Amino acid sequence: MTIEDTKSAARPATGTRTIRGAVLEALGAERPYSDTRPIHVQSLELEGPGKGEILVRIEAAGICHSDLSVVNGNRPRPVPMLIGHEAAGIVEELGEGVDDLAIGQRVVMTFLPRCGECAGCRSNGKTPCEKGTASNTEGTLLGGNRRLSRDGEPVHHHLGVSAFATHAVVSRRSVVPVGSDVPAHIAALLGCALLTGGGAILNVAKPAPSARVAIVGLGGVGMAALITAVGTGVEHVVGIDTLPAKLEAARNLGAVEAMTSTDALEGGKKFDAVIEAAGHPRALEAAVALTKPGGITVTVGLPAPGQSVAIDPLTLTAEARSIVGSYLGSAVPEHDIPIYEQLWRSGKLAVEGLVSDTIPLEEINRAMDTLDGGHALRQIITFS
Repeated sequence: MTIEDTKSAARPATGTRTIRGAVLEALGAERPYSDTRPIHVQSLELEGPGKGEILVRIEAAGICHSDLSVVNGNRPRPVPMLIGHEAAGIVEELGEGVDDLAIGQRVVMTFLPRCGECAGCRSNGKTPCEKGTASNTEGTLLGGNRRLSRDGEPVHHHLGVSAFATHAVVSRRSVVPVGSDVPAHIAALLGCALLTGGGAILNVAKPAPSARVAIVGLGGVGMAALITAVGTGVEHVVGIDTLPAKLEAARNLGAVEAMTSTDALEGGKKFDAVIEAAGHPRALEAAVALTKPGGITVTVGLPAPGQSVAIDPLTLTAEARSIVGSYLGSAVPEHDIPIYEQLWRSGKLAVEGLVSDTIPLEEINRAMDTLDGGHALRQIITFS
């Protein structure tokens, strides 16, 4: 079936369907989450897609630290909220005006829709979309709609996606189509881990093949930065973390060395580009200290609000160094995702190495504990 064949199938919002999803009921629950169970897997009502929206059957969803940051209250969002923002699925219905996708097509979800009109959208990825940021904060879709409810009461959307569910209605601007040859669990990771970590390499640091690059914090995003650097031909990539298992994983994914930040600093290591992906002030301090004169430190981690770092400002001027913040890898998803798709297809991007476990939706609270303990890269929820 071609896109032209499916235009006649596009239609405005249809009747409500029952779905199953993971709803966060309150922020900041005590740990372990497997005991307090702040996330409830339950039945909800989902309206059909309205104008500019689509209905997607979710195939796979990754559990990201940004999800945990909502659960633990570090990034407050309105509740109840159906969480999850990194996913891939199959288009099942097209809302009015959506004529460039096909029913049955696989799409990648992205967690910051772009209106295409504001100053943020005109920045070519440097700054977030203003309308997308506002709707994400309010817990709505890009158009201001809420399509989720429970017993007649509204349930908020998470970052315009709400991926921890069997189905989602999202804005057309929240998805990017990919080829059917890209497996769902690979496609899901292109929409957050690769956009964010890979974007720190491709869009911000832009290292030459001969550059020395370090990645501080080897979670899903940090490891995505690592495999992107390796996959694009950077010859000297070093992984830095505190956990031996992650250091070993970094070596297996192509790092020439893997060590703790203490060992790197005591060994006098210096790098042309350092990516900080741990989301912790001490990690950013270490990343800055590991950056050589004339080099760049790129931070993509999201620490808790109100944190501070200690940096000698003289080194920025006297050593001509840069510190750059990068949200979503400074990416334009419809441009960047096809790049990662082709790198994976050509065998240069080891996305499979980011998957540390596959779980059912019902294990979501335990999965948050695993992530909180630093023991996971990407846990993937799969839907039968």
